[in-house]
Formats: sequence, structure tokens, C-alpha cells
Amino acid sequence: MTLVIMAAGMGSRFGGLKQIEPVGPNGEFIIDYSIYDAIKAGFTKVVFIIKEENYDIFKETIGKRIEGKIDVEYVFQDIKNIPEGVVLPSDRVKPLGTGQAILSCKGVVNEPFAIINSDDFYGRDAYMKAAKFLSEDTTDYAMIGYLIGNTLTENGSVKRGYAEQDNGYLTNLIESSVYRDEDKIKVEPLDGRVGFYAKDEDLVSMNMFCFKPDMIDYLDKRFKKFFDENQDNLDKCEYLIPDVVFERIENDNLKVRVVDTTSVWKGVTYKEDKEELVNYINNLIEKGEYPNNLY
Repeated sequence: MTLVIMAAGMGSRFGGLKQIEPVGPNGEFIIDYSIYDAIKAGFTKVVFIIKEENYDIFKETIGKRIEGKIDVEYVFQDIKNIPEGVVLPSDRVKPLGTGQAILSCKGVVNEPFAIINSDDFYGRDAYMKAAKFLSEDTTDYAMIGYLIGNTLTENGSVKRGYAEQDNGYLTNLIESSVYRDEDKIKVEPLDGRVGFYAKDEDLVSMNMFCFKPDMIDYLDKRFKKFFDENQDNLDKCEYLIPDVVFERIENDNLKVRVVDTTSVWKGVTYKEDKEELVNYINNLIEKGEYPNNLY
């Protein structure tokens, strides 16, 4: 099983690692804890999707910490890696999205894999659930669903994909702004639909999906058509994993299982979140879930 970590978005933030702030007691980043948990769950390879210009500094910091503990591969997401005949506006700088990021793994990932963001703390149980699913003999995909109450910050609203499902299978993700409204959780869909209150146990996506290798083949075949459909929006269009997943649900009868986790998500959406994240990790260290010095 492979863990694919989408880290190309680090971009300028990664320069000199100045803004990839350590959250562990010995300078560990969130990404270090992700890899540690993945190894514990039985993942055997990690693939970093990065920008080529960040390769040396990435390898010398994060990469060298885990070499020898898990197989490591690097692939590059480049806005120039597009189908022949496609011409993007010369001033476009916006990345081409998570779909192109995963497509960067073509030829490198040929086994079941999970994807995560580089700057989210997902928690051990999420990796255990992902590994268990990926070990099953099934053609289904899966989305790791978080209890919405486990993904919030007290410092403001966050964007979440509110999951709708039918008998345990994903039917829709409502991209929404989510926040605590006194003792309730308010969900305000970004498409303008009327907002609603959610229960703490309602599930949301944190962009942790489990795929079979055929997902990469589909992304490859679909890429040219994506640009054909966005001829009038080539300066901003993005090839996004959720869009492709739902297209396959509708057209290919793909089934995406919603696998719930008890893990608590942590991240640094707001600068005030960092102290809470550091304290959370220190608490897990005190409980023995992580060693004081991760590597």
C-alpha cells in the first residue's frame, strides 16, 4: 500500500522551510506524523508530490528522516505537464488541481493507494481504517469520513466537504463553510444554498481518499477532455479529484464507501491554531502514542 502526499502546494511557503513550522518537540512537521502513522498502519511506500524546484530541500529535510523506514519516491507536479495540443494562457500561475497532482504519479504508483494533504494532521485511526480498506479485495473506492465535530477550530470557520451518503456509500459532497455557532455546528454551502445545522457525528471529507490504481489511468484518459470542456476558463480551471470521483459515480457506477474514523483532525488554518496543535501532539506523546523524538 502506498501513501501519496500532495505537497506541491507548499510552493513559496516551502522556501527555506521558513513557514513549514515545527509542531513536534524536536522540530517535527505535521507531515512527519502522517508518515509515522502510515508506517504503523502498514503502508509500505510514500510518494511525495512536490514542485521540482523544491526537490533538494525537501529530500534533505523531510526525506532523509524517513529513508530506511519506508520506500520513498518523489514525483513533480508541473503546470506544463498537459496533453499535447493544449495551450494555457501565458500568465497562468494557478496550479492545475489535485487531479493533475495524482496524475503525476503515473508509472510510480501501481498499487492501491491513499491520498492526503501535506499540512493536515489526520490521526492514527484514519490511517488504520484506510489500510484496512485498501487490503480488501474490492473495486470500490473509499473516503475517510471525519465526525464534523472533530474537524473544527475555535478560531473561525473552516471549509469542509459535508458528506451525503446512501447505505454507507458517498452520494455528494457539499463544499461548505463550517463553524461553531454557540453549542451548534453551522454549515453554510458555498454554492449559495440555504445553510443548516449539523450534528457532531455528521461526516465530512478531509481529502483523504483510498483508490485503486485504475484511478490514475482514468485521470490520464480524462485529462484532455477536461481542457476541451474548459476552453473558456483556461486561466482558472482546476482538475479536481472530487469532481472526477463524482463523474465516475454517475457514469461508471463507481461505488465510494464512506469509512468513518474516530480520529481528530488538526491543522493550522489560523495562526492561533498552532498552539492547540502543539499541545495536542504533546498530550499524545505523554500518552505514549508517539515517542518524544519521532525519528
